[in-house]
Amino acid sequence: MPIFLFPGQGAQFPGMGIDLFNADFDGSMGIRSLFETASEVLGQNIQDILNSDTEFLKRTDISQPAITVVSLAASLCLKSRNIIPTACAGFSLGEYPALAVSGVLSITNTIKLVMNRGKIMQDACGALKKSSSVPPGMIAILGLSPEQVDRVIADFPIEGLFAANYNSPKQTVVSGTADALSLVEEIFKKAGARRVVTLKVAGPFHSPLMRDAADSFAKTLNDVIFTDPVLPLYSNVTGLRITSGEEAKKNALLHISNPVLWTKEEQSIAFLMAENGDDTLIEVGPGSVLAGLWRDSRQKGFCTSYTEFMQVDA
Repeated sequence: MPIFLFPGQGAQFPGMGIDLFNADFDGSMGIRSLFETASEVLGQNIQDILNSDTEFLKRTDISQPAITVVSLAASLCLKSRNIIPTACAGFSLGEYPALAVSGVLSITNTIKLVMNRGKIMQDACGALKKSSSVPPGMIAILGLSPEQVDRVIADFPIEGLFAANYNSPKQTVVSGTADALSLVEEIFKKAGARRVVTLKVAGPFHSPLMRDAADSFAKTLNDVIFTDPVLPLYSNVTGLRITSGEEAKKNALLHISNPVLWTKEEQSIAFLMAENGDDTLIEVGPGSVLAGLWRDSRQKGFCTSYTEFMQVDA
């Protein structure tokens, strides 16, 4: 059986997940019930959200619940074919469907949390825009190792620059203030970066610049029950296996303002695969970004997108 990886924000596209809903014509997969639950929690029809245009889907408060629901629907479709994960991990937002599939969160609480998380992060980004004519943001550094990126940040002459996503041995995403990002691009290129790409995101995610959002999210988390995982589950915050519901809840709060240690997480997953004899990972949800990052990591095992896996398995 494979390990499930769940994608993060940015994987969305218009119409995603509608094919899964249509495939569950008799409701036996549970996808139609999932969509009904999502519509009730969100207060609007999830199918209308999924069929909306690209710009609307880019909104943090829209994309987070939308991607989560589609990822959960994909996991239900796999389950209907007796494809059950041996472990779970998710990239950034993808950690939430991973929490659900591993038994830490109920489906309803998962959707409620990502809905509120998305709204809080959207509001925080709006506040940052109001406080600066040029808001903070994120850039991707291609062609430098994570260690080289860390050295540039450590030597950077002004405050406001943070490593946000350690994606692969040759790709790291950095969050920062507008001033820091405008100055550092040339420095990264001089250090040997092949490309420096400004990302079209709403704010400086996974950095201390999002601490106000984390403080607000703490209130949302207070009354939510996190149970111990029934499957091996891995954390973006530590890059290691999560041992308890209490730890998962603590990490859910840290997650907003701390970097995603995906390269370390991949190493932890690869170690588990070697122990268990697993050789396949499936990216369960829209897109195929994580399959590409796994190939970049040069870890053993085959990682495929959900759609490619279904075509082969059909």
